[in-house]
Amino acid sequence: MYVAAALMRLENELFGSGWFILLMMLYGAFSFYIGIDLPGRPVQGATSRLPEERNRGTDAAQIFSAAGTFVAAIAAFLSVSMIVVDQVVSEGSIIVIACCWAIGSSLQIAAGSIARNGVLDDSGA
Repeated sequence: MYVAAALMRLENELFGSGWFILLMMLYGAFSFYIGIDLPGRPVQGATSRLPEERNRGTDAAQIFSAAGTFVAAIAAFLSVSMIVVDQVVSEGSIIVIACCWAIGSSLQIAAGSIARNGVLDDSGA
């Protein structure tokens, strides 16, 4: 919501519309839910494997989730500070903040997809 409010400062017809703001909020909520609510790790069997062969998909999902959360949170923090302090920021900076938020949200969705679909299986392949 704060990134959408920062985009409204561009005074562009697209970014100022209510539908665009609603879509951004829904995308952010969906990505936060998918990227934070990762399924737990499967229980390891008695077979001994090398540590680098275990749960590559889960580890990648956790890294993507953490990176996405961090990048989206930084973008939200910068947007909030820009709104609260009423800073005059260039249009390029606002677009960079919005792109960082979109990348962070997309990383969270990728993390949830990896964790739920098991892109990398437990066979080490």
